[in-house]
Amino acid sequence: MSSYPVNMAVKPEVEAFFDPATNTITYVVKDPNSDACAVVDSVMDIDYSAGRITYDSADRVIAHIRENGLKVEWLLETHVHADHLSAAPYIQRELGGKIGIGEKITVVQDTFGKVFNEGTEFQRDGSQFDALFKDGDTFTIGTMQGFAMHTPGHTPACMVHVIGDAAFVGDTLFMPDGGSARADFPGGDAGELYDSIQKVLALPDDMRLFMCHDYGPNGRDIQWETTVAAEKAHNIHVGGGKTKADFVKFRTERDAQLAMPKLIIPSLQVNMRAGAVPTDKDGRPMLKVPVNGL
Repeated sequence: MSSYPVNMAVKPEVEAFFDPATNTITYVVKDPNSDACAVVDSVMDIDYSAGRITYDSADRVIAHIRENGLKVEWLLETHVHADHLSAAPYIQRELGGKIGIGEKITVVQDTFGKVFNEGTEFQRDGSQFDALFKDGDTFTIGTMQGFAMHTPGHTPACMVHVIGDAAFVGDTLFMPDGGSARADFPGGDAGELYDSIQKVLALPDDMRLFMCHDYGPNGRDIQWETTVAAEKAHNIHVGGGKTKADFVKFRTERDAQLAMPKLIIPSLQVNMRAGAVPTDKDGRPMLKVPVNGL
C-alpha cells in the first residue's frame, strides 16, 4: 500500500473540459464543503502556422468557475507539457490562485534553456511558479488536503496530484487501453516511468484516476476517468503483472517510432515559463525555432 497521506473519505467534485485540438483534459476540482477549487492542466490555444494565441479553452473553464461562484486557490501543472500550452497565468489574472509544479522544473528549465539558447535573463530556478512541490508535499483546497507524488519518467518534473479519492496523473498513465506516455524526451527514462507507475498503482484500488490526455484508441469515444484497480488489471503496457524489463523494452522500441508532438517547440518555451509567452528584446511576444536542435 502507499505510504502517502491518502484520505479516501474526501471526495472532490471534478468537472472535466476536453480540448479536441490537443486531446487534453483540464479539470476543475472543487471542495464539496466550500466554494474553493483548483484547476489542473489548463490549455491556452495556439494556431502555430498563423502565430496566433487565443483563450477559448481557458475561457470555458473560467466561465464555469464564475457561473458556480467558485474561488480558485491553485492552478496545478502535472508537468511541463510538450503538446499544449498552459493557460495558468491567464486564468490567474482573471481569477487568482497560485501556480504549482514539481520542483524538478529546474532540471527541465536548464535542459531546454540550452536547447532554445535562452540568455541569462531566463531564470532556471523555478521562480516563475508560485510553488515548487517536493515528493509528498501537501496543499489545501478549502477544507481538502492534497499531496504531490513525484512520478518521473515521462519528464523529470512529473507530479501526480492526489486530492482525496481523486488522482490527476498527467502523462504518467493513460486509460487502460491507451497504456503509458513516451519516455524519450530529454530527462525521460522508461525504467523510472515504470517505477513511477507502480507508485500510482500502490494507491487504493478504488482511487479515481484522471488522465491528462486521451486519443480514443481503436475509435472509441474519448474517456478520461478510470481507477487504480482497472489500470492494474487491464493497462496494456503495465497491467496484469508485466515486468519492468518487458516495459522498458516495449517503451524504448515504441518511442523510437514516434514523431515529435506538433506543438513541442512553442509548448516547451511557454510552459517552462509557467505559461508566459517569451518576448524579444523589444518586448514583443516571440517564439524561437531551433534548427536541428530537437
